[in-house]
Amino acid sequence: MQPAIEAQHIIKDFANHRALDDVSLSVPEQQIFGLLGPNGAGKTTLIRIINQITAPDSGEILFNGRALRSDDVSQIGYLPEERGLYKKMKVGEQAMYLAQLKGLSANEAKQRLKSWFEKFDIMNWWNRKVEELSKGMQQKVQFIVTVVHEPKLMIFDEPFSGFDPINVNLLKDHILDLKNNGATIIFSTHNMASVEELCDNIALIHRSKTILQGSVDGLKKQFKPDNFEIVYSNGKSDLRQLLGEQFMVLEESKKEHETIARIHLEPGSDANQLIAKLLPHVNIHAFREILPSMNDIFISQVNKNERSNG
Repeated sequence: MQPAIEAQHIIKDFANHRALDDVSLSVPEQQIFGLLGPNGAGKTTLIRIINQITAPDSGEILFNGRALRSDDVSQIGYLPEERGLYKKMKVGEQAMYLAQLKGLSANEAKQRLKSWFEKFDIMNWWNRKVEELSKGMQQKVQFIVTVVHEPKLMIFDEPFSGFDPINVNLLKDHILDLKNNGATIIFSTHNMASVEELCDNIALIHRSKTILQGSVDGLKKQFKPDNFEIVYSNGKSDLRQLLGEQFMVLEESKKEHETIARIHLEPGSDANQLIAKLLPHVNIHAFREILPSMNDIFISQVNKNERSNG
């Protein structure tokens, strides 16, 4: 799949701090790309470079296969983590002003904004001042003005911050709709559950370097610990004795009529051998491989990188 945006060997220094150190990553078209990393890793600096708020000291950003140009900013929608609206302006007046800055005519801006305001059920706030809105409602307005001009690339930095669970789900649905309608989305967050729900691919930045990138499914398979969970009944033998050295029983919990066990496959063994060992002795009700969560992968890779850097 052709990349929508690529960072190639980006270096950026601030005073005595290197914010980005030879960072390269590729964001596929029409996918949701998770840009992950601890605080201070360099994510916001990279986002600012893509938005042409600042420039790299060396390296290049490619947009649709060519060098990023100044006029490409019109095809990018950016929702920063630190957000702010003009408190004394009316909501509709401000939304119209920002939409027209994105290149929409007054009529087109009003038509699109009213459609989005209805989706978010905030149409009755059109003529109210921004300062009268709750933080969550202000964030809805900022999300709308970020996407109203239908940019090809959208960058959301912690978009769910300050939202209650109902509105988080509402926003997730709209983000998925944007992707399905052809947008490419860079999604920066510390919420790994949202990454698992929404992202197709991720890059993990730590200490100013890209230390991991790939598809969510591929990375979960890459870092799988070869652990399986089985639910069984009628076990008359001790599971540890039955399985021998090929398999390690990590834990067992017994319920009324069944037992749940987590089992680790030692090198050289596979799931078929495990099932073959179990079937003559127990009734298996469920059997599944336990894949790591993105949170597990995030923590393990950051810790590994910390150790390797002393």
